[in-house]
Amino acid sequence: MRALFKGERAAGLELVERPDPVAASDEVVIRVLRTGICGTDLHIRRWDDWAASAIDAPLIPGHEFYGEVVEVGPLVHDISVGDRVSGEGHIVCGTCRNCRAGRRQMCIRTVGLGLQRDGAFAEYLALPATNVWVHHADVTPELGAIFDPLGNAVHTALTYPLVGEDVLVTGCGPIGLMAIAVARHAGARFITATDVSAPRLEMATLMGADEVVDVSQRDIRDAQHTLGMREGFDIGFEMSGAPAALPAMIDNMNHGGRIAMLGLPSDGFGIDWGKLVTHMLTIKGIYGREMFETWNAMGAMLQTSATLRESIGRVIADVLPARDWERGFAAAESAGTGKIILDWTEL
Repeated sequence: MRALFKGERAAGLELVERPDPVAASDEVVIRVLRTGICGTDLHIRRWDDWAASAIDAPLIPGHEFYGEVVEVGPLVHDISVGDRVSGEGHIVCGTCRNCRAGRRQMCIRTVGLGLQRDGAFAEYLALPATNVWVHHADVTPELGAIFDPLGNAVHTALTYPLVGEDVLVTGCGPIGLMAIAVARHAGARFITATDVSAPRLEMATLMGADEVVDVSQRDIRDAQHTLGMREGFDIGFEMSGAPAALPAMIDNMNHGGRIAMLGLPSDGFGIDWGKLVTHMLTIKGIYGREMFETWNAMGAMLQTSATLRESIGRVIADVLPARDWERGFAAAESAGTGKIILDWTEL
């Protein structure tokens, strides 16, 4: 098969021939139709310090995908050849305390698809059947290819009840934008989004934000006045990882406010711990997706809401033939772009 391959622990990727995957008895083989380019994949191609510390090479990267099942192992149930699927990229041990308690997203022995195990930038992929998600007919290949990051957005957005709440979203990358759409779908009252990119803020409005703030030009508190809010925000989604974002969010939360933090800070930063205590704020770290309640929630919401499907689809900036992967990675590196999808039927 053809695959994007990192043959050594150094910068770069190559489109080369690799052996077809062989499924174990509890696995399936999937013909990959679409893959999304994630920020993680950009790190792997650059081979920065994080990649060097976290990635097993040689490796086929890629963990956001949509494809068709072409082979099932003898121990596989409820999945058939021809099913259109995506997959959970965290492969867990099943025996640690968290796995046995049903908290598989907290497994202490997680193996990452496209990180420590060959991934989805290839024509074929082998995956444990327990990680496979079968789609309903309303999910297009392009939408299916972004179920992984959509799951991050849904996990973040549904961490706390949203009905009637005022929500602040800091960071309008693709996952932040999808979180806005989910919050709107789930019944938030006012949604304010912040970024420093004009195109991303424009997109945030299309996704359902009531007010947008370029934090290089305005203060978040201005949005509260514009919306007629009498108190601070009830819920915060920190999606950016920017050092100033979480302190600014804390300054704008109502007493008892709750923050879901998905953004990974690259550097340390100071926050007002006194305010955190005296305002009784809650901060919860978010990683990946709850397995598999998040998958069920996003599948159900998309199946029953054409409006939400349309909104989520807006984050896809371009679909390119897999043979043009270098152009796709260059586009994904650009500031302000949406999701870039590679089409593996065009090699």
